[in-house]
Amino acid sequence: MSLSTGIVNYHFELDSFKLKNQDLISSWIKQIFLDKDESFKQLNYIFCSDDYLLDINQRFLNHDYYTDIITFPISKNPIESDIFISIDRVKDNATDRNITFENELHRVMIHGVLHLLGQADGTEEEKKQMRNSENDALYKLESLA
Repeated sequence: MSLSTGIVNYHFELDSFKLKNQDLISSWIKQIFLDKDESFKQLNYIFCSDDYLLDINQRFLNHDYYTDIITFPISKNPIESDIFISIDRVKDNATDRNITFENELHRVMIHGVLHLLGQADGTEEEKKQMRNSENDALYKLESLA
């Protein structure tokens, strides 16, 4: 399957949020897959509230806590996935880290992609590598803008 056939969809459970630069973000995500010699069929980003994502976390993962992202792979070959992102968590994380909302949002968005590409973050060493991969991807986005 050609990478150009990959589709990135954006869905908004919050009326108060719209993703800026959707075409640029989609091109960036496709470039990350290309850089890893991978392709995908479809990614669905669903931007939602803390409560919306907490409900998903409780019902499907039996976790009773807030999180910024949950990635649900639908298929591995070709890669298809639903990626839920809490805008509330992203805002709080950006404030806590003293970075822009957009920077944190993009970091979280690519975090889900990196998981789909097989990158883990369970151990301290894996977390460090994940952060490095996120930073590399964010740098790539800056170069595309």
